[in-house]
Amino acid sequence: MAEFLEFRGVSKRFGAVQAVDGVSLDIKKGEFFSLLGPSGCGKTTMLRLAAGFERPDAGRVFLDGRDITDLPPDKRRVNTVFQSYALFPHMTVRDNIGFGLTIAKRPKGEIRDEVDRMLGLIRMTDQGGKKPDQLSGGQKQRVAVARALVNKPDVLLLDEPLAALDLKLRQKMLIELDLIHDEVGITFLYVTHDQAEAMSLSDRIAVMEAGRIEQIGPPAEIYEAPRTGFVAAFIGDTNFLDGRVLDCPDREYCRLRIAGLPPVLGFNDRSILAGQPIALSVRPEKIHISHEEPEARPQRNAFPAVVEDVIYLGANTKYWVRAGGHRIQVLRQHARYVLDEKPLRWNDACWIWWHADDGFMLDPFRADGE
Repeated sequence: MAEFLEFRGVSKRFGAVQAVDGVSLDIKKGEFFSLLGPSGCGKTTMLRLAAGFERPDAGRVFLDGRDITDLPPDKRRVNTVFQSYALFPHMTVRDNIGFGLTIAKRPKGEIRDEVDRMLGLIRMTDQGGKKPDQLSGGQKQRVAVARALVNKPDVLLLDEPLAALDLKLRQKMLIELDLIHDEVGITFLYVTHDQAEAMSLSDRIAVMEAGRIEQIGPPAEIYEAPRTGFVAAFIGDTNFLDGRVLDCPDREYCRLRIAGLPPVLGFNDRSILAGQPIALSVRPEKIHISHEEPEARPQRNAFPAVVEDVIYLGANTKYWVRAGGHRIQVLRQHARYVLDEKPLRWNDACWIWWHADDGFMLDPFRADGE
C-alpha cells in the first residue's frame, strides 16, 4: 500500500498550548490507522487538520499526492464521524443517510439506490423509516457511519466514535466497524484514548503524547516491543524496575543491577552501554509464579518473593508480590482446572521468573509523569 494521507512536519498551537509539535505521518491507502493517546495529546487536533476544521501553523497535509492544506472541509474527499452522532432528529434514518447526496442535488433514483446500499451495509434495511430517537446508541452510530460513507470519501475520520456507548455495545460496534472497513476498503483514521479499541481494529497505531508521536507500528509491535516508557505504561499493564547496566557480555543480553535483586538479564536491542541508567519493563503476563523454585536455565530471571495481594478474575488471577523490595504484578492465566492445584494465598512465599527476551530496557520513566 502506498502513502495516501500524509502529514509533513505539521504543528498547531492554541494559545500557550502546543497541541501538535512537528508531526510527520504517512497513512496508507485502505489502511485502518489509529491515533491513540491520553486527553490533550494532540490526536483530535491531527484529525481536525485532516478534515480541514483547523489549519496548521506549520507543515502541510496531502491526500493522494495533492496538497489539501488550504482547502476548506467541503472541498476535501474526507468525511467525519463524531462521538455525538450529529444526526438530524426530525429526519428519518433514510433521510439522514441521504442528506449529503440530497444537498449535492443527485438524482432521486441514485439517492434511493445509494441509501439502500448503505442500509444493507449497516444491516438496518428494515429501519429506514425510523427517527433517531427510536434507535439504540449502536444503531445511531451505524447510521452516522453510513451517512459519512454514502458520499464515497477517500478517507473516513472517526473521532472517539464509541465513547458514548456502554461496554457491551462498544465491543459489538468494534466488530461492526471492522466488518464495514473490510467491505468498503477505504482509509479509516480512527482517534481514541481506549487502547483496547485501537488494538482490536488497527492495521497500525500511532501513540501520541504531548503533541508528538512516541511510536508507530502494528498493534503487536506496539504492545510487545514498546520503544519508550510512556508507550509501555499506556498500552496495557507493565512493571518498571529501575537500575543500571552492569555489562553486556554479548550482543544479545545485558546484565542489570536492580536494587535488592541479583543481576538481571535484559534483552539488548538498543546498543546500551555499561553504567547507563535504565528502566526494565516486564508485562505481568510474561511473569510466571509458583510455590516451587523453577529449574535454572540460561536467560531465565528467577527470584524468591512474597504474595501481597491476590485478585481472582475467573479466566486469570492477578498477583502482586514483593521481591527484593519491589512490588511486582503477575498475571496468571488459568489454562488448567485451578481447583486441582494448591492455591497461592496472601503472605505465601513463592518464586517468580521470566525469560530475558520478555524484559525491555527503556530510558528511565515514571508512570506518574514525575
